[in-house]
Amino acid sequence: MAEEKAKAEAVESAEVAKETVETVQEVKEQEPVQDPKEFLENFNWDKYEQGIERVDDSKLEEFEKLVAENFVDTADEEVVTGTVVYLTDREAIIDINAKSEGVISLNEFRYNPDLKIGDKVEVLIDIREDKSGQLVLSHRKARTIMAWDRVNAAHDNEEVVSGFVKCRTKGGMIVDVFGIEAFLPGSQIDVKPIRDYDQYVNKTMEFKVVKINHEFKNVVVSHKALIEADIEEQKKEIISQLEKGQVLEGVVKNITSYGVFIDLGGVDGLVHITDLSWSRINHPNEVVELDQKLNVVILDFDENKSRIQLGLKQLEKHPWDALSEDIKIGDKVKGKVVVIADYGAFIEVVEGVEGLIHVSEMSWSTHLRSAQDFVKVGDEVEAVVLTLDREDRKMSLGVKQMTPDPWTDITTKYPVGSKHKGIVRNFTNFGVFVELEEGIDGLIYISDLSWTKKVKHPSEFVTVGETLEVEVLELDVDARKLSLGHKQTTENPWDKYESEFGLDTVHTAVITDIVDKGATIDFNEDITAFIPQRHLEKEDGKKLGKGEEAQFKIIEFNKDFKRVVASHTAIFREEEKRNVKAAVKRQAASADESKPTLGDANEALQALKDKMEAGKKK
Repeated sequence: MAEEKAKAEAVESAEVAKETVETVQEVKEQEPVQDPKEFLENFNWDKYEQGIERVDDSKLEEFEKLVAENFVDTADEEVVTGTVVYLTDREAIIDINAKSEGVISLNEFRYNPDLKIGDKVEVLIDIREDKSGQLVLSHRKARTIMAWDRVNAAHDNEEVVSGFVKCRTKGGMIVDVFGIEAFLPGSQIDVKPIRDYDQYVNKTMEFKVVKINHEFKNVVVSHKALIEADIEEQKKEIISQLEKGQVLEGVVKNITSYGVFIDLGGVDGLVHITDLSWSRINHPNEVVELDQKLNVVILDFDENKSRIQLGLKQLEKHPWDALSEDIKIGDKVKGKVVVIADYGAFIEVVEGVEGLIHVSEMSWSTHLRSAQDFVKVGDEVEAVVLTLDREDRKMSLGVKQMTPDPWTDITTKYPVGSKHKGIVRNFTNFGVFVELEEGIDGLIYISDLSWTKKVKHPSEFVTVGETLEVEVLELDVDARKLSLGHKQTTENPWDKYESEFGLDTVHTAVITDIVDKGATIDFNEDITAFIPQRHLEKEDGKKLGKGEEAQFKIIEFNKDFKRVVASHTAIFREEEKRNVKAAVKRQAASADESKPTLGDANEALQALKDKMEAGKKK
């Protein structure tokens, strides 16, 4: 039984082998080239391993050749191209014609959010088989390997490349280009200034590679370069059609302190701050805002039309043309202070129409001050129209005319000889200006400040803002001039000194100081007398020194010039004269008695002279 069974199995195996060979032969005749993939899918490996099915050696050689030509060797570390065959929420399944499909995390395709089934992608075999027997691929590594070649080629050929904006960085953005992190400067994102960089993050954009630093592995890309060429063509077309007076629509591109830049569709023009509004403005952002669309008129441009001057206010009627005809000289108007200068203030009467209030028209005072002393920007004021020139668009206003002229009844309020109090407003080298009331100023000459003090400058006597008593000395209504005096408000002490320190009066005092050509003595706080050099001589022939006390005789007193001259020598010289006179009288009396001769009298006189000479020599 065993032998029969063995023979039966041998016959069956032979028949199976025969059928297999016939089948392979038939397939070989019908399909000279077998699809390797189809072969692998239909081949019964179990029967082959058990020896049930035998494959002709030539067939296996042909199969191995086809596999080598069509299938990827997963042992090779090279970049291959695969096809996306399936997508999950986290992974992409890639067919690279290997024994099995590979898996790549979708994080490696962040730069390409539009990845879809059927897309061709470059991959590198990362792990031949993981724990689950899965083929693991890397798109990021494949891109890195190929990246520098592609970047260099794009730079050399000026090709447009696609990149994924990963994040912001200082001064620009980081862009993934072929797997390389390239730098996109903020100035190269667009032709117009970018204010919100975050709007570009996680977006795919087109760029040009503009710079490569091989030493530091740095790549710089530009999106602006792609659109500049198109803009340049648009710009040439727009510029060729520009004409003065032409009205165009534009978009506010940039706002500066001096004006606004308007994008006219590839061409920029400037609206100067003075051409934004007929009214005065402090900054252009009071009138326009960024990205605002508005109409502007072309005012001027240079020969190349590269600098275009635009206007906004010119599209509206000039406010002076719309100024009411009812306004005339002498009318009262109200307005707001818009500008202050040293010489006056500009008042906006109606929008775009201004009048000047000169500082001299702000107060009746002839002592001019700065306009800031009267008004400040934003003040509402009422004024009188003084001049009005509609053709030249000029208007002058006055505020002081809103009140009566204080000089109208000046002779009644401030007659000559009347005394008043005023405030010191200003100094000059020759006097002091005193304000009696708003609009009434008077001048005190330096000589009218004090009866006794010799004032070299008014600041030695008074201070600005100080209240001072004055007397009206002169009044010129036509010239609007008022002459005042301060010393006249008190009694002149020199009237009293004239009798107390009159000529030939004698006073005891101390030498205060030795000066050139003499010395000085202080009789009181007002009177300082001068003693000439020759009048310092004492009776013994010596001279008085500083600090010595002696008697002095007034030999000169001038009230007008406050000059007092004294002499010590005159004291004993007068005594000598009196002695001589007395001796003469005595000799005359004794002559009557003894009738002395003339020679006796001469001898007496000579003796007296000798005595005086001897005193001088001592």
